[in-house]
Amino acid sequence: MGTTEIFRIVLLVLLIACAVAVNLTKNLMQAVIIFMSYSSIMCILWILMQSPDLAITEAAVGAGISGTLFLMTLKKIEAEDAGEKKRKKKRAGKRS
Repeated sequence: MGTTEIFRIVLLVLLIACAVAVNLTKNLMQAVIIFMSYSSIMCILWILMQSPDLAITEAAVGAGISGTLFLMTLKKIEAEDAGEKKRKKKRAGKRS
């Protein structure tokens, strides 16, 4: 077994680990980062399979655009959660 075969096996194991970790993690930020890692590993695998067009697409869409959209969505959700907490505190203060 050559070095490239061992490298491919390691990448495939990491790919499976990322897929499982995304599903098991409770923190959404960690899930997004793991998802972006999954896409990066998949990009390397596409290069090893001599499919540069798919590798470029995976890098651009999988890790790039999707990751950015997920991060922007998380930021917006956190901002809305913070605003909701402030409104609840104001309502609780008025009742007292």
